[in-house]
Amino acid sequence: MVPVPFATLSFAGHDFRALPQGALFWPARRALLVADLHLEKASWFARGGQMLPPYDSIATLGELSALVTATGAQEVWCLGDSFHDVAGCDRLPAQARALLTALTGATRWTWIAGNHDRAYVDRCGGAVVDEAAVDGLILRHEAQRGEARPELSGHFHPKLRVRVRGKMIARRCFVATATKLIFPAFGALTGGLDVTHPEIVRATGGSGEALVALEDRLLRFRLAA
Repeated sequence: MVPVPFATLSFAGHDFRALPQGALFWPARRALLVADLHLEKASWFARGGQMLPPYDSIATLGELSALVTATGAQEVWCLGDSFHDVAGCDRLPAQARALLTALTGATRWTWIAGNHDRAYVDRCGGAVVDEAAVDGLILRHEAQRGEARPELSGHFHPKLRVRVRGKMIARRCFVATATKLIFPAFGALTGGLDVTHPEIVRATGGSGEALVALEDRLLRFRLAA
């Protein structure tokens, strides 16, 4: 393993390592968790005539592969919207497909179904589930406001926007409450919702913290109730 910078994050009695790339490593399970890869988003737009550089899947999977190697992860959990649409796996270029099949073949890989990719059957290896209960935590794509159990999810691509010296800076972030931890999007070609967006407020009840993972610490920003 290669040392990887991280900040410690405790949630629902479990200790995680929050990585600057927007992933969590769970040492007790040797598990890496990511959300919203949105693989083949560029090729989806290209089909409609909007041409984007076709390298998003290679960039995303390359970074994910590097984290698996660096952390020594034996499990990988993808919390939904791993492909941008149901045909995304079929459109993967050869290099990206080779990266993905190597990853799913070397780890216990689980895809959580998302709203973009719920109809998938073959995702280049790995198991597909709607949601999962793992060591007392619920893993699903979209947070459910009424869920009382501790929950890990994605879907909203949260970003924190702050003004620094007159300039607006945006950083992907986790959003945490006592029972919810919403992941930022891991994909190379993904936008994001501001942490004050009504959809995030609805999902969290309007309270909690935005957590920005740096290489050596976790920055915490209180969200207004």
